[in-house]
Amino acid sequence: MSGDVVEPEPETVGCIVLAAGAGHRFGPGGPKQLAPLAGRPLLEHALSHAAAAPVDRVVAVLGANAAEIAARVDLHGAEPLVCAGWPEGMAAPLRDGIAALGDCAAAVVLLGDQPLVGPAAIARVLTGRGEKWDAVRASYEGDPGHPVLIERGLFPAIAGLEGDAGARTLLAAIQTRTVPCDDVANPLDVDSPADLRAAEQVLIS
Repeated sequence: MSGDVVEPEPETVGCIVLAAGAGHRFGPGGPKQLAPLAGRPLLEHALSHAAAAPVDRVVAVLGANAAEIAARVDLHGAEPLVCAGWPEGMAAPLRDGIAALGDCAAAVVLLGDQPLVGPAAIARVLTGRGEKWDAVRASYEGDPGHPVLIERGLFPAIAGLEGDAGARTLLAAIQTRTVPCDDVANPLDVDSPADLRAAEQVLIS
């Protein structure tokens, strides 16, 4: 009927898992994303967490060794996206990921080498959203970390980022809410085999 009120479509929230780097600090032995952790490739942990989180779409941004990684990692429903500009640094994969989620109201950014940041941390960051905030990010012992939620209004600014700084400088200059996540996640970055062993100990303990 012409007098019926049309309900708006519910807003969608996407998630970007950044996994485009070559992982040179990790050392020899193949791509870091494929390093075995608790019986699965390292990257798969972040992807499974994203799949279990309250988000509508997940994009896995790959770069170095993309074909091998895509063939050997269960993406858990994530859409693979190859970032050709990955050698530039952190900005290029973030730009491409945000562009892929351009129709979303917001995007959650996860790092593919943080296997101990799970769906509970993503959910907590999502609950921190509000009209006052342009972004919401997790903190650990008072230090900012991931996940980071970026509202749609910031997408054009992300598109202008360059180099290896990612969104750090941008987030420092805007209205960003910090949400403590110490009790639901561990921000350990796996940058070395020792880090991988430390993450394994957490997972099996």
